[in-house]
Amino acid sequence: MSDQARITNQKDGSSFVQAAGDSILRAALRAGLGLAYECNSGGCGSCKFELLKGEIETLWPEAPGLSERDRRRGRHLACQCRALGEVIIAAPSGTEYVPNIRPRRRSAQLAGVRDITHDLREFRFVSFEGAAFLPGQYAMLDLPGLTASRAYSMSNTTNERGEWHFQIRRVPHGQGTHTLFDRLAVGDEIGLDGPYGVAWLRTDNPRDIVCVAGGSGLAPMVSIARGAVDAGLLGERTLYFFYGARTPRDVCGEDMLRALPGFGQHIHFIPVVSLPGEEGQWSGATGYVHDQLERVLPERMAEYEFYFAGPPPMSQAIQELLMIGHQVPFGQIHFDRFF
Repeated sequence: MSDQARITNQKDGSSFVQAAGDSILRAALRAGLGLAYECNSGGCGSCKFELLKGEIETLWPEAPGLSERDRRRGRHLACQCRALGEVIIAAPSGTEYVPNIRPRRRSAQLAGVRDITHDLREFRFVSFEGAAFLPGQYAMLDLPGLTASRAYSMSNTTNERGEWHFQIRRVPHGQGTHTLFDRLAVGDEIGLDGPYGVAWLRTDNPRDIVCVAGGSGLAPMVSIARGAVDAGLLGERTLYFFYGARTPRDVCGEDMLRALPGFGQHIHFIPVVSLPGEEGQWSGATGYVHDQLERVLPERMAEYEFYFAGPPPMSQAIQELLMIGHQVPFGQIHFDRFF
């Protein structure tokens, strides 16, 4: 494969160059083009395209983002394919996917870690230049010994110190979290590529903000809350932060929100536990976190701007609640499908 390959998208007439090591999707985003995508890791299928001319290399043939029907029809995933020379594709695109900050590769060193819960840990990396990203976005980490990148959301906000904070849950038998939790030491260097993601904080409307997190979906929602404070959005508005946990010991995030100005007045933390355990162990709300939205929010659902991140069943339930149950406009619903 040559170091660079020219790619033309017949659907919108755009043309861009893929550098060595990039997928078709990442090459388009680096060029400032809005190729459709969500997860950037082969799971969601949003970046499907048709190959019209030329040859490609498929990085993950079994990626779940493609159905058997897609494969029979010759569809591919832009996030899991590289062009082998000049190619012409037909891929969906839109202005909503145009990156506000173009992603780029960099090296970063692990500067510190801290435990948040029994299986959730914060990893703080530092790059050699400023860290530029929007609240709610994520980066692709290239970890030693692994052939594929892993997507993790930042929990902090853009800064000149080059700090990238990630709150990551240990996944049983997960290669990425095994490397992070058990092998990586302070001072070790990794590859960091970003920012990516379309579920970033919107500042162009007066609506109150609702953040819903589950598991390691805590990170982007904390970033949204911190970004809302930094942008001065909570002087007249309120932010409701829901956290869905399995058991009482999984509940987290309150200390991070409590450190923000306006906590208790403009920022409200609502934890929900689905398995409360023995009587008296948990005195807060119980059940599923999406059900708690209807009980707590004082206005009609369509009056809010929603951000959420967490396990796929949680995200699916929230989508159905908002879009089908309450007709919330899709433009007010923001999430990335890689959790």
